[in-house]
Amino acid sequence: MTIGVFDSGVGGLSVANAIKKALPNEKIILKEDKENLPYGTKTPKLLFKLVRPILESMVVEGCEIIVVACNTVTTTIIKQLREVIKVPLIGMEPMVKPAAELTKKGKIAVFATPTTLASRRYAELKEKYAQHVKVVEPDCSNWSYMVENSQVDEQQIKNNVDFALNEGTDVIVLGCTHYHWIEELIKSFTDNKATVLQPEQPVIEQLKRVIEAKS
Repeated sequence: MTIGVFDSGVGGLSVANAIKKALPNEKIILKEDKENLPYGTKTPKLLFKLVRPILESMVVEGCEIIVVACNTVTTTIIKQLREVIKVPLIGMEPMVKPAAELTKKGKIAVFATPTTLASRRYAELKEKYAQHVKVVEPDCSNWSYMVENSQVDEQQIKNNVDFALNEGTDVIVLGCTHYHWIEELIKSFTDNKATVLQPEQPVIEQLKRVIEAKS
């Protein structure tokens, strides 16, 4: 089966690598949109205009399932995309529910782009799963750019992790696939005081279910 993986930039490669490792017999087609980076500050209307033709081209290339490896796209326009793209779309969104279930202190941090944090879907996730949990949202607005351009500012990342820990959080959610590339760095700065979550494994499990349903 041919599986498409789409992201604005290098975050998608992390997801594609994880899928290849878990499903070595499947063909993976990875598409990025580096010309229009970053996505995390764009409006839903513009995102739809940018993303729709890319996903349509992936269907033409033979993708039977597409993993939308972008929290920003998933939390803003996945419903509209599902109305026009004729193959199953698997989205990636901040793991608010697992984080809220995991926290012992009743406080979690979500590291995500401004557009994701401002999205209706993210608000729904907090309303549904984190009503009784404090959610801390440090400013990560330039992190995608840092990762994409290999200009990682370790001090800035440490400052955000320290801020989250000082707020009493014990779970950190990585709500952007770009941040997967700095996951180990983030973990090192937590000094084992917080669990770091990102959604690659849950997405792979969902992908397996969709493949089985289509077989």
